Amino acid sequence: MGLSDIAEGVTVTTRQRDRGVASVDRTDEPLADRLAALDGDLPCAPSAAAAIAESYTSGGSVGDAAEAAGVAPTTATKALHRLGFAGVTPFSPLQRNILNDWLDARLTRAEAIELTGASEREFALAAYVATHDELAGAAEAVESALSSASDAMVDKRDALGATLPESG
Repeated sequence: MGLSDIAEGVTVTTRQRDRGVASVDRTDEPLADRLAALDGDLPCAPSAAAAIAESYTSGGSVGDAAEAAGVAPTTATKALHRLGFAGVTPFSPLQRNILNDWLDARLTRAEAIELTGASEREFALAAYVATHDELAGAAEAVESALSSASDAMVDKRDALGATLPESG
């Protein structure tokens, strides 16, 4: 039995999506400058959004990021969401389902707030996150600007090279 016998009758039913080449350009342009094009769509100034992203990606909480940028935590959460950071909603999956029922007009706002057990502020923030998508190109700009400019292979080689005796 040959390969042609094995492949007989095999058909392709779906096509692959060409997603292009994943890349990070690692230019030296500051993140605030990269985000300037999104100024009208961000909930705060690009410089504040850059400070929020930098603080959050370095391990800070949303509150820490808000403080670093000099904005309210709600604004920081909105900015992180619009910049493509996942999981910054104050709602659990069940609460998001209830919120979606309100957005689809199957529940009144009062019913949805009661069922979620959220405060007015939490509900408003979750509604913002549910009704605003991430900005096109924002996640790439953040990733590119905040990624390390070093090469992991070179770093590993240098670290190992420092442990080896000099060859003579």
